[in-house]
Amino acid sequence: MKFLGNVLAVIVGLFVFSILSVLLMFGLIGIVASSSGSEEVSVSENSILHLNLNGRTIVERTSEDDLDLSIFGNPFGQEFNAGLINLKKAIGEAKTNDNIKGIYLNTGLVMAGQASLLELREALVDFKTSGKFIVAYDEAYTEGGYYVASVADEIYLNPLGGIDFNGFSSEGIFFKGLFEKVGVKPEIFRVGEFKSAVEPFILEKSSPAARLQTQSFLNDMNQFALHAVSESRGIAFDSLKKINDLMLVRKPQDAVSYGLATDLLYFDQVLSKLKDKLGVDEDDDIKTINVTDLNKTAKSKNITSSNRIAVIIAEGEIVGGKADGVISSDKFAKEIRKARKDDNIKAIILRVNSPGGSVIASEVIWREMAEAKKVKPVYVSMGEVAASGGYYISAPADTIVAQPNTITGSIGIFGMMFNAQELLNDKLGITTDVVKTGELSDFMNPTRPMTDVERSIIQGSVEDGYETFVSRVAEGRGMSPEAVKEVASGRVWTGNQAKERGLVDVLGGLNTTIEIAAARIGAEDDYRVVYYPTKKPWFETIMEDLGNNVQIKILQSQLGTNYTLYKEVEKLKSYEGVQVRMPQEIIIK
Repeated sequence: MKFLGNVLAVIVGLFVFSILSVLLMFGLIGIVASSSGSEEVSVSENSILHLNLNGRTIVERTSEDDLDLSIFGNPFGQEFNAGLINLKKAIGEAKTNDNIKGIYLNTGLVMAGQASLLELREALVDFKTSGKFIVAYDEAYTEGGYYVASVADEIYLNPLGGIDFNGFSSEGIFFKGLFEKVGVKPEIFRVGEFKSAVEPFILEKSSPAARLQTQSFLNDMNQFALHAVSESRGIAFDSLKKINDLMLVRKPQDAVSYGLATDLLYFDQVLSKLKDKLGVDEDDDIKTINVTDLNKTAKSKNITSSNRIAVIIAEGEIVGGKADGVISSDKFAKEIRKARKDDNIKAIILRVNSPGGSVIASEVIWREMAEAKKVKPVYVSMGEVAASGGYYISAPADTIVAQPNTITGSIGIFGMMFNAQELLNDKLGITTDVVKTGELSDFMNPTRPMTDVERSIIQGSVEDGYETFVSRVAEGRGMSPEAVKEVASGRVWTGNQAKERGLVDVLGGLNTTIEIAAARIGAEDDYRVVYYPTKKPWFETIMEDLGNNVQIKILQSQLGTNYTLYKEVEKLKSYEGVQVRMPQEIIIK
């Protein structure tokens, strides 16, 4: 009863807290709305663009009217995201705006994949061609955060801070032992020795094939990052690699000694450095502007141009239906179809950031991409990951563009179900009794072992799906099925490796893809980029997520550190039907 009482207390407390937060937010919104409506945003002379990405997750795009509400706490348990497109737009505007003299950069604890960090870094490198300064400061840096900050002219670290600079790792979670204890037996069907998405359910550690491919792409991505840092910091590559391999930066002073940081300073000392660069007195305030406000001052270019390039942002898992926050087949097929039929849309770019998902949903989107290709140029820009189903929907494109450190490939397929008979009968004392008209009327019944006939049917379906997948890639890439199979089998590649094997055409980011498309339609200087799907206003998104976030808070309160394991098991719900999905969720740290 005490446990139930605690749960009830948490629920009631969260409910009251949420209601009060909503009332508070409405009050704040009124204040924000009244002030924004009466005051036009402008850039003051001698200003700095402040890019504060600490604790933020970089996604492809956020609402244009995103506000930084973190100063009010986080009443909704909302993750504060930063849109890569918005960030790049602001950096580009800062480059050409005479009132902005430099960028103050906080990226120490930014959360993003390597390809997104690369696009952000490239925008900062381009900014530096203006001759303006970039100063970075943080109390602590992750590997990815430092990768971005390393482009700065000056990098300052708190005297008691640290830099995580010891190479990349990726750790998988395996559930075989758990399933054995609870009495659940996975039934696995797959094609491709590297299609290791099912391994967490049948093994206690990675197979040799899975370890080989993971080691390969981690090495390639780490080498790429080290070359970039080496060039920016003026440190010989071999020396930097040794620092990285042996984790020689163990104390704050080590970062300075080895050249990764300029100096160890406190925040107030960094402010003094910035004031010196701006030529203002020590007692004066520094004029700063954030990404959202700076983008409001930017003038839209070629807004009346009839040469429009549609960029369709496809981010998340691939599922059927019309769900939000994922790549749902009905919704994205409609967006591609709409762009195909719009005469003002001269080219289509699908920006893919997906580990894959449902094979039938991938096929639906593939079909619309193939149909669009018949009437106008179609391109794919790969983000952090465009693998398995993410590659499936990319295959029809005229040109595929990926970053060197994009994760892609994983051309393979699998199916999975679970036999819970032992759990039900022996562990829980539950029995079942089936009455049926035909031998397979209870096909794939999870309360009993599968029959050989059932296994042969599902395996046949998986093998047919693999052949279809291979044929889609072969047709789109102009390769023979045999050539595709040599680089398929579910193997994951970096963008750099994929280009060497014919799965990617050009290395670059979204801007590179847009430039290629503009050149193709003969509109290098006269085009307008339009983004789909339309983003919902930030407050509408927060309100929709409110109920889910309350539930998450309750679970986190009860499960503690086990919440991560819960999320992994919860993903099994989305493994319905035959899947074209990456091997687990690859988290590089």
